[in-house]
Amino acid sequence: MSKHILHRILLAALLASTALAAQAREITDMAGRKVTVPDHITRVYGSAPPLNVLLYALAPDAMISVSFPFTEDDKRYVSPKVAALPVLGGVIGMGQQMEPETVKAAKPDIALAWKSPFTDQKKIEETFARIGLPVVFVSMDTLAEWPAAITFVGKLLGREAKAKPLADYVSLSMQKVAKAVAAIPENKRVRVYYAESSDGLATDCHKSFHTEPIELAGGYNVYRCEPSSHMGMERVSPEQVLAFNPQIILAQDGNTVAAIKADARWKNVQAVKDGRIYPIPHTPFNWLDRPPSFMRALGIQWLANLFYPETYPLQMHRETRAFYKQFLGVELSHDDMERIFGNGSPSAEHSGHQH
Repeated sequence: MSKHILHRILLAALLASTALAAQAREITDMAGRKVTVPDHITRVYGSAPPLNVLLYALAPDAMISVSFPFTEDDKRYVSPKVAALPVLGGVIGMGQQMEPETVKAAKPDIALAWKSPFTDQKKIEETFARIGLPVVFVSMDTLAEWPAAITFVGKLLGREAKAKPLADYVSLSMQKVAKAVAAIPENKRVRVYYAESSDGLATDCHKSFHTEPIELAGGYNVYRCEPSSHMGMERVSPEQVLAFNPQIILAQDGNTVAAIKADARWKNVQAVKDGRIYPIPHTPFNWLDRPPSFMRALGIQWLANLFYPETYPLQMHRETRAFYKQFLGVELSHDDMERIFGNGSPSAEHSGHQH
């Protein structure tokens, strides 16, 4: 073999190896792990509900699935393409459990996983290693972690320009609310009970990430304790709620509100006597919890205004419209606003929103 031919073969091999190297890169995820991922990521599996919400805002075109199905009402506020995605579940959180082989068959480039003190990181790593899928951990338990999470995933997926204003909004909303409620002493803070489950007799500790928005907005969560699990929803009795005697009840949804109003055991609770039971807006994603997401940046402003309207005055409808347009790409009509705030359910033909 001539030196000329050998040189050409070696050059071709070098170019091929360089091209392969260019197709992959090493990153450090938010758990501090070194992960090799494709240079250009176009298909992403979000393995927990908050990650699906994050992907929807940053890169809906890259989503291969959702963790849980959208309700018919929620579908009005998400893109038809995402609403039609298969439900492949997740490794943690509400919704069904993932089937690794089904996820593999969908051919994602990477998986995103939720880094949390309550998650078994080693088990999650092993699950994805078995199907040969790179897994990238994202920290997102608290709202304060979300600006960094948005920025990190934006960079990972090449969506930095889209990520920056979203991360900035979350940071600014926290700063504004914190500044407004900082001077309210604990004994003057509104006493709040977070009513979960169909009967309202499940709740979460004041130190749980599930109820973090209440504390951020200057409320005093009456259920004082250390969380015992990631899931939460600890059962309490009607007698306990009466002893807590909250001034405001935040209810999981309208059905929980109706159940509380219909149950005579609640009638002497201050919030019930005063008619201060509020369903949490949850369309298409919950403003406070389940899943916890960037929606909390709007949720804490709603709560601060609800708790202390003079301390945190806010044109709630204007803020909501701007938020939904920026984060979800939705133009809200008057009827949409009524649905979101639970003030009625007008007929479908009057929705008046666009994607």
